[in-house]
Amino acid sequence: MRIRNSLLLGLVSALALSACIPDAVANTPAAPIAAADAVYGTKASLVQVRDRLPRDEIIYFVLPDRFANGDPGNDTGGISGDRLNHGYDPTHKGFYHGGDLKGLTAKLDYLEGMGITAIWFAPIFKNKAVQGPKGDESAGYHGYWVTDFTQVDPHFGSNAEFKAFVDAAHARGMKVYMDIITNHTADVIKYREGFNYRSKADFPYSRKGGPDGAAINAGFAGDHVMTKENYAKLTDPNFAYTTYVPDAERDVKVPAWLNDPIYYHNRGDSFWTGESNRYGDFVGLDDLFTEHPRVVDGMIDIYAGWIEEFGIDGYRIDTARHVNPEFWQKFVPAIQAKAMAKGIPNFAIFGEIFINDNEPGMTAVYTHRDGFPQVLDFAYAAAMQLVLGKDKGTSQLSKWADGDHLYKGGIMAALDLPTFVDNHDMGRFSTLIRAAKPDISDEELLSRVRLGHEMTFLLRGVPTVYYGDEQGFVGDGNDQAAREDMFPSLTASYNDNRLIGTTKTTADDNFDTGHPLYQTIAMLSELRKEHPALRRSPMTLRHDAEAPGIFAVSRFDPVTGAEYLIAFNTSTTGWTGQVGVDPTSGAFRPLYGQCPAMSGAPGSLRITIPALSTVVCRADRD
Repeated sequence: MRIRNSLLLGLVSALALSACIPDAVANTPAAPIAAADAVYGTKASLVQVRDRLPRDEIIYFVLPDRFANGDPGNDTGGISGDRLNHGYDPTHKGFYHGGDLKGLTAKLDYLEGMGITAIWFAPIFKNKAVQGPKGDESAGYHGYWVTDFTQVDPHFGSNAEFKAFVDAAHARGMKVYMDIITNHTADVIKYREGFNYRSKADFPYSRKGGPDGAAINAGFAGDHVMTKENYAKLTDPNFAYTTYVPDAERDVKVPAWLNDPIYYHNRGDSFWTGESNRYGDFVGLDDLFTEHPRVVDGMIDIYAGWIEEFGIDGYRIDTARHVNPEFWQKFVPAIQAKAMAKGIPNFAIFGEIFINDNEPGMTAVYTHRDGFPQVLDFAYAAAMQLVLGKDKGTSQLSKWADGDHLYKGGIMAALDLPTFVDNHDMGRFSTLIRAAKPDISDEELLSRVRLGHEMTFLLRGVPTVYYGDEQGFVGDGNDQAAREDMFPSLTASYNDNRLIGTTKTTADDNFDTGHPLYQTIAMLSELRKEHPALRRSPMTLRHDAEAPGIFAVSRFDPVTGAEYLIAFNTSTTGWTGQVGVDPTSGAFRPLYGQCPAMSGAPGSLRITIPALSTVVCRADRD
């Protein structure tokens, strides 16, 4: 066990802020902190909503198709034929199930009751309804197989219904984050010779089909010379494969320029290492030539248009690590400028840098080289799996937190990183824990999942809840197996799941505001809203261990300097002991769990924490 009272993330107290953090951070003026009821209440104005920083939000991530079916009339998207034409089959986990924007809009009360302030949903752009090899087809219910970037997929509704959703969310003080894709489109372009990745060395742009092929693209200086003049010389897309588009899909993509194969890499499927990470097709999806100036300008135009027309509040960017840095260096500032011109000063942009390791540096680099203001905090998710799923020491959380210095802007910028324990790709946190602990009781699983949410809401970052977690969903795995229906499901592989905290199954309607996890999240949301320290203060490490046990940090009110001691017990046995606090902190009062009335001595507080539990104590100043 280790007990450290040294500064972990820069802030001993708010009163000494400028002495504790680098000049570049300390000299940045803090945004004003308004009263919680003014900032978050249902009567909050749109100006107040947009004044909130990303760190002030509580995000709910939802797949619209699996949430609520408000209009059964659009279940097939207006497409005739069978499921292989329209993609609707609620009995199959890989097809459309009927959820839509009307359903999501109708459930805003449910989200507001849980304290959600920002709704992030999977892409809603028009998708290729069905794709995949014969016998292994699936549908674009998830939204990542885009054909038309300018309109809502008819399975989800219309552009007018999206505008109604945005307006309804804003009226409740909620922000709207869209999930967007710039890396690829639906699988439309085909190759005559195969599909395995062909490298630039083996198949250069200057020779058709390889070094011995006929000369093509004369004068093209290479993809690294990203000028319009250079790319005007790239005229033949058949340098690696002979490309073709089936007649029925020749003009399926919108805007129309996306139908030209010259704007794609056309090198075959990625194998996820080296060059293929950026130039390869993402499991067959047409990989955009994001070095090409026309592609850069086109994508900026597309996504600036959604801001202009709908006044949304942020973008989560899919597959960000598979796009060249130069693209982001132009795209991000252009989108920020568009949002600012629209009167959206705190437009969120967070990139998906998917990693499975507790290595913050692997994601932090994208805030420097690529220019992302925020990235999804996959290192946090990995640390949580280690600590609560595999019984690793709480020092794993210290390792995660130490990485905050690596992000551009340092410890203050890290406050804006979305933190989460699970998502639609990796699988549910409950599933991951049960997989690591197959003999775990439902009661202990519920306690561990609850503790995971408590950590996510009380440690630094922007807490992000994956839909269904608040109803105790436990899936069978990742991807399709973690995308259950909230409305009564007809999918057998979902309905046989053993949920936690409820006697229901996914065959039932699962919008129970009395579910213990929904109630926990609602309480934590209220706590964050009422106490700015839990949103806007970095962390000072107070206690960690090389084994399951205590992880404790202090956070300080940005105005008063009052200390908040936050402690978690990841062990299955209770703990009593001394934890370091600021010597100037006086009486402590409980905000969550139980706290002693007074510190035992200046700089030391004796606390008791039950197994798999959390306490939050607020101190007065002496």
